[in-house]
Amino acid sequence: MLKLYHTKAIIEAGCDEAGRGCLAGPVFAAAVVLPNVPATRLAQLLQDSKKLSRPKREEIAEIIKQDARAWAVASVDNKEIDEINILNASIFAMHKALDKLKAKPHGIIVDGNRFKPYYDTPHICIVRGDATYMSIAAASILAKTHRDKYMAHIHNEYPVYDWLSNKGYPTPHHKEMVRLHGLSPYHRRSFKIREQLKLSL
Repeated sequence: MLKLYHTKAIIEAGCDEAGRGCLAGPVFAAAVVLPNVPATRLAQLLQDSKKLSRPKREEIAEIIKQDARAWAVASVDNKEIDEINILNASIFAMHKALDKLKAKPHGIIVDGNRFKPYYDTPHICIVRGDATYMSIAAASILAKTHRDKYMAHIHNEYPVYDWLSNKGYPTPHHKEMVRLHGLSPYHRRSFKIREQLKLSL
């Protein structure tokens, strides 16, 4: 079972992002504040989102929304990613999610090893935080499920890239479709996809 909190007796928000390594689409981030004593069902269900099936993630996402003290999801689109780079966009998306929380945190725990100060709120970066702390795991699930839904939506505009299946990640089929059909308006130009393809195909 994952740990409930990093620092006891404060309002602590867990943050994580989804879609950082994709060739197309926005990066999504979520922030989650859990109750001091979370519902038993949530404590039993939460785990690293990468270990969960898509239907299970969607099921747990709804439970998180019901049981969390506060939660929020935000995104930064591919055009802004190109302007400020993916690292800054990921952190900006997390800041935007924190801005939307109804319960303002006294501390922030973030998955990974890079973050920028959010006003004067103390934060700590935790590598593999989504496999360690419940609030980060919850944020990971919300970020991924919201992003998956977005990519399924834009798949209807550009079905040739099969975003319904690959969610924008650089699968062989996705790269082959870029080689054949070029880039869509949702592709991240700053990722230099054409240059990557010349090296890998």
